[in-house]
Amino acid sequence: MQTNLASWVRNTEIGKEADEILRRCVHCGFCLATCPTYQVLGDERDSPRGRIYLIKEVLEGATPTTATQRHLDRCLTCRNCETTCPSGVQYGKLIDIGRKVVDERVQRPLGERMQRTALRKLVTSSVFKPALEAGRAVRPLLPETLKAKVPVRRGAGQLPSSTQTYSRHVLMLAGCVQPAMIPAIDAATMRVLAALGVGTKIVAESGCCGAVNFHLDAQEAALDQMRANIDAWYPYIESGQAEAIVMNASGCGAMVREYGHYLRHDPRYAEKAAKISEKVMDIAEFIAPHTTELRNKMGPLPARPAFHPPCTLQHWQKLRTQTERVLSELGFQLQPFNEAHLCCGAAGTYSVTQPELSRTLRDRKLDAIGNARPDTIVSSNIGCITHLQSGTDTPVRHWIEVVDQALTPSVP
Repeated sequence: MQTNLASWVRNTEIGKEADEILRRCVHCGFCLATCPTYQVLGDERDSPRGRIYLIKEVLEGATPTTATQRHLDRCLTCRNCETTCPSGVQYGKLIDIGRKVVDERVQRPLGERMQRTALRKLVTSSVFKPALEAGRAVRPLLPETLKAKVPVRRGAGQLPSSTQTYSRHVLMLAGCVQPAMIPAIDAATMRVLAALGVGTKIVAESGCCGAVNFHLDAQEAALDQMRANIDAWYPYIESGQAEAIVMNASGCGAMVREYGHYLRHDPRYAEKAAKISEKVMDIAEFIAPHTTELRNKMGPLPARPAFHPPCTLQHWQKLRTQTERVLSELGFQLQPFNEAHLCCGAAGTYSVTQPELSRTLRDRKLDAIGNARPDTIVSSNIGCITHLQSGTDTPVRHWIEVVDQALTPSVP
């Protein structure tokens, strides 16, 4: 694609990056077939190809409008188009640039600004957990739309003994919502790792990976969160006290893997960020060499599980096949279903900011999964798990919870 960027952006860092990405696009249209929003809406401007053209126009000097912003907002950032693209267009990086440039030039309506600020402030604050518990206390009385956002409590259970000694250690993310919404996921991860002789540490000074702020018009706040996490983790990684940062939420894992990219121009953090990104491992990656050892300690598994691969796992991190191989080696008899590559509509806070599209995609995904007649749906991202569970009575769990439940004997 030929470009002629406006003078105000041409020689800037984002201009150079955007120009390189834009020039790769040949407008072949392969991405339209795998874009969830285009599948639902059928509008070219709600496809990767259309959004690329909108961003190109703005960077070449066109004045963005609320319509431009709306079409960019509707993107789930699932990156399915990147998996499909034969030209290697880094659409995810381009949509980040486009949203930032447009948001700087188009003021959102007051209601949208208030919603986005409230979302990012609540989700990343210490108030989230007590607010969630209050919601659980009155859950039967809540309207269906709110009830869907308040998952039923699943207790964490007993954690591995603090007196146990381990020859290997890893770090885990403190997270934003997962420990409050479903504490069983982190607890199950710790128990499974303990069964392999691996100790886990959650550094108190670490917190949200930055994804919520980054995708809600607060990229600078997100960068500050990234720096705080690097400060918390780096001493453990540098000293060899921890060999990896193990992620059990693929959305967080995808974000932390890109710290090196987001902070590449920061002279104080660029090198540290790159090293932190290199140390990120999805829980399936970490377990992969130990599946035989783990399987020998496990009891029965669900008879007909279906695995929903989150977009941040399959399109961002390219770990879908490895995860499915690990699950198969652990004894999961995975039931195949159509459209496993399409987004379920969770996408972080998307289910709040774009509720109708999100529900449509959720129901489409659940219809596809339902045709496989599973007795359990397993996934690897907190957002997908809670979003899918809001539309079905079939249990939806993180697969590490199911492995933990099958472990015998119990972990000390």
